[in-house]
Amino acid sequence: MLILIPQARKLVQLRAELIERRTISEGAEVMEKQTIGVGLISLGWMGRLHTRSYKALAEKFPELNATIRLVHCADPIEENQTWATDILGYERASADYRHVINDPEVDIVSICAPNYLHREIALAAAEAGKPFWIEKPMGVNAAESQDIARAAEKAQLVTAVGFNYRHAPAIQRARELIQRGELGRITNARCWLIADYASDPQGPLTWRYDRKRAGAGVVGDLMSHGADLVQYLCGRIESVTAISDTFIKERPIPTKMGVGHSGFEVGDERGEVENEDYVAILALIENGIIATLESSRVSVGPRAEYIIEVYGTHGSLRWNFEHLNDLHVCIGRANGANQGYVRAMASPDFPYFDRFQPGAGTSMGFDDLKVIEAQLFVDSVLSGQQLAPSVADGWAAAEIDEAAVASAQDGQWHEVNAVTGETTFNR
Repeated sequence: MLILIPQARKLVQLRAELIERRTISEGAEVMEKQTIGVGLISLGWMGRLHTRSYKALAEKFPELNATIRLVHCADPIEENQTWATDILGYERASADYRHVINDPEVDIVSICAPNYLHREIALAAAEAGKPFWIEKPMGVNAAESQDIARAAEKAQLVTAVGFNYRHAPAIQRARELIQRGELGRITNARCWLIADYASDPQGPLTWRYDRKRAGAGVVGDLMSHGADLVQYLCGRIESVTAISDTFIKERPIPTKMGVGHSGFEVGDERGEVENEDYVAILALIENGIIATLESSRVSVGPRAEYIIEVYGTHGSLRWNFEHLNDLHVCIGRANGANQGYVRAMASPDFPYFDRFQPGAGTSMGFDDLKVIEAQLFVDSVLSGQQLAPSVADGWAAAEIDEAAVASAQDGQWHEVNAVTGETTFNR
């Protein structure tokens, strides 16, 4: 057994103190700052991004009134441990994630380890009563994702899942337009996430291509984002049919490990790619909406072309991550030569935008979306309300992925299992 209820009680007390410990200064109500100790597990690209996001909160979201303390980082690579303390500012580092989970000064945990470790680490965090921010896919299959969601629910923890694309101000504005009925009745949607990070046949055979350690390939890696975006804007996906393929069957085995997708060295020995490079899905959404979803990790041309389009009886909209500050909108059926899309540039009247830039035309970036996610997670912890995308949302995306994988194997339509618990895609 790990440290259990005392840590959960500590967070309850922290939230209570945030409400109760107030002073009056010059007629204004000032809340005393709370300190939140952060534990990070795995210092790859995403772990470093989580760290930068926590650091940015004091500047970008000062109303949180929280001091973020980087307490403990776990990574099996000694060089990364040194980087954590000497460069990033963590107070201590170790090789075993359990040291982070059991550290009494760690209040919240970021889980940025490879997919196959997610379940084990998340269950340990839940057992310790520590809210956690976990990257997608939550596990290597829907069963593991369900286990994580159930454990968090049992421990009554707020959580966060790394569905960062939904936090783009343009996506937030798109959701507002849809919910206000500006597009009329939603009829159909298209979403595709086409990338090139695995397009080189000489790219190393990392854990990402191992079905036991990564689960489905591009289905979990990229399509989970697409599934979440479609559900966030349009409603629950109820059934799917899919086709998938692996276009690069073998890859060279690495002789030196890297970080993220880079820094690897390879030899002459090659191994089999065990999961999918490509998937296409036809989906039925609640309220009779139809959607198509497509994803590839081996494209040549697009670099990170992540696009969603939503169509309704009165108009439509489209968003492309490669131009994440733009939302293209067409509302109405005006006759004449000027019918078409209007490019709405993100500006301070879009949700979140003014936290990062002073006016339209000055762009936000990918890292900013993770800062928003960190804010939602920390605010969830302080308020006790589930504001960030939750582990139930992660489980919901995993069920869509699982149904798609099953359909690609047998060629049939598959119902998507409904999830229970608190989800935020339908708020």
